[in-house]
Amino acid sequence: KDMAKKVRRGIIEAVHSAQSGHPGGALSIADILTDLYFNEMNVDPANPKDENRDRLVLSKGHASAGLYSVLSDLRH
Repeated sequence: KDMAKKVRRGIIEAVHSAQSGHPGGALSIADILTDLYFNEMNVDPANPKDENRDRLVLSKGHASAGLYSVLSDLRH
């Protein structure tokens, strides 16, 4: 729950800072992306070229702020 809150906060801050974006689309997928990246997917930010890593195809372009927020938090 705490990480999902942090991700949602990152979405709001990014959209506000850019004064552009679709916060609703990103916020609607924040919990899903958080669970995938922090609990389900095999990803290692220190080794992004690992052939065995999981990949996510996100066709919901309006949710990109959510993906960026998750990826930013994954690195820390």
